[in-house]
Amino acid sequence: MDTLNQTRVTEFVFLGLTDNWVLEMLFFMAFSAIYVLTLLGNILIIIATVFTPSLHTHMYFFLSNLSFIDICHSSVTVPKMLEGLLLERKTISFDNCITQLFFLHLFACAEIFLLLIMAYDRYVAICTPLHYPNVMNMRVCVQLVFALWLGGTVHSLGQTFLTIHLPYCGPNVIDSYFCDVPLVIKLACTDTYLTGILIVSNSGTISLVCFLAVVTSYTVILVSLRKHSAEGRWKALSTCSAHFMVVALFFGPCIFIYTRPDTSFSIDKVVSVFYTVVTPLLNPFIYTLRNEEVKSAMKQLRQRQVFFMKSYT
Repeated sequence: MDTLNQTRVTEFVFLGLTDNWVLEMLFFMAFSAIYVLTLLGNILIIIATVFTPSLHTHMYFFLSNLSFIDICHSSVTVPKMLEGLLLERKTISFDNCITQLFFLHLFACAEIFLLLIMAYDRYVAICTPLHYPNVMNMRVCVQLVFALWLGGTVHSLGQTFLTIHLPYCGPNVIDSYFCDVPLVIKLACTDTYLTGILIVSNSGTISLVCFLAVVTSYTVILVSLRKHSAEGRWKALSTCSAHFMVVALFFGPCIFIYTRPDTSFSIDKVVSVFYTVVTPLLNPFIYTLRNEEVKSAMKQLRQRQVFFMKSYT
């Protein structure tokens, strides 16, 4: 408590993406469009999953949870970034900064665990189909989702504690557009080498180990496809390739950012934009454009909407 009482910094100042006004306006329009599409795309997937009986399966249960997490993950950073693009002085209070990094890590870790669960679900469905109904029943799926939120909360609390217990009494300028643990601890008025190591051992290890586990799962799946029919191989490859694209797009930036303590690169902002803004948009596009079942569900929803509108005109 004494350390917290010594904190003098009450707000942080973001440098943002650029100091060029024209570029800021272009970024504002582009990222506003991306954010709206992210919300609409992921909401449509959730609605399609809920209201289409053919999508009431374990895979689409996890997919709808992924869409929900993507909405939350994007909403943690993008609105504040859009606000900053319109303001000359981009600031955030100390408390709001800590809140932002808490939820950033909560949703990011939840997504990591969910992608791992989805990979395991596909492994069981393709490699041991006879055991799938017993291994991955709906009760187990709900328990896994509860576990991923619990794990994300524990991880995020740990990251937040590592950040908030440090004294902040001097510089308050963050060379980014959002608060994250590696960015904030650089401003602490103390040696943060040990804290950086703990961050790598937490966030970095979770990202890397889960990624390797997912890659191993999909490798085993690809090897096992030799025993399936041509139609079965095509369906499995279509589903798994979409999943793996999401995995690569999400884990790549996480591993790049959180596996190197106390090191910054000029490309960090670009990677952060891709991780916080672009990836949540790509998920619905990847799943809808490559998945016939989801596209069919979207068409059915559109037909129902047209029928409903005609019946009331």
